[in-house]
Amino acid sequence: MLIVPALLGLAFLVLPLAGLLARAPWSTMPRRLAQPEVLEALRLSLLTATVATVLCLLLGVPLAWLLARVAFPGRRLVRALVTIPLVLPPVVGGVALLLALGRRGLAGQWPAETFGVSLPFTTAAVVVAEAFVAMPFLVISVEGALRGADDRFEEAAATLGASRWTIFRRVTVPLVLPGIVAGGVLCWARALGEFGATITFAGNFPGVTRTMPLAVYLAMETDPESAIVLSLILLVVSVAILAGLRDRWVAAP
Repeated sequence: MLIVPALLGLAFLVLPLAGLLARAPWSTMPRRLAQPEVLEALRLSLLTATVATVLCLLLGVPLAWLLARVAFPGRRLVRALVTIPLVLPPVVGGVALLLALGRRGLAGQWPAETFGVSLPFTTAAVVVAEAFVAMPFLVISVEGALRGADDRFEEAAATLGASRWTIFRRVTVPLVLPGIVAGGVLCWARALGEFGATITFAGNFPGVTRTMPLAVYLAMETDPESAIVLSLILLVVSVAILAGLRDRWVAAP
């Protein structure tokens, strides 16, 4: 009884991907991949997604440790705030970033007036927007790994006189390294595909803020075949990420 709706659901998810593959300009694919605007968008996307992932690792791993290992009032509220970008429309996130870090924003007005430094509509703004929407993936993954880790090894290290920083660096991190790697990969993939917050907070300037998702959006109006080529690149990356993480996130029979 459930087979028919299951197959319909599968078709609903697979059919758009099949349409993308069927309409791909395979004969002109190498030439289109070598176009300067495609290479520029690809380079910028890889750069900003990587920097955003590093930023998420530097801030997200300590945040995940705080949520998993430290009991403090309001921890549930903090966890809810951390996961808000997962359900928040990306455009709303971009507007929020603009109001907080823009020239007249809560935290951006003082640097703009004092030093003339403005974050929006720069490459750094792309990194910030991508990190904002991608960090929850890392925090959730690392927090889950920390909660599932055996803390007896940390207790044993503490009884031997190891400092808290040594325990974290030599015991905790190796224990949860698979979770950190999985969260980092998901974080990178989400940053690579970010569109709404980026175009709102960073704009769409060639060579500065035009990442691959923005290039796809622009190409759909002028050169649909180039948009298909860029979409295929993002599709290949997504499939590779899911295939690499399958053993962690999917229980194979």
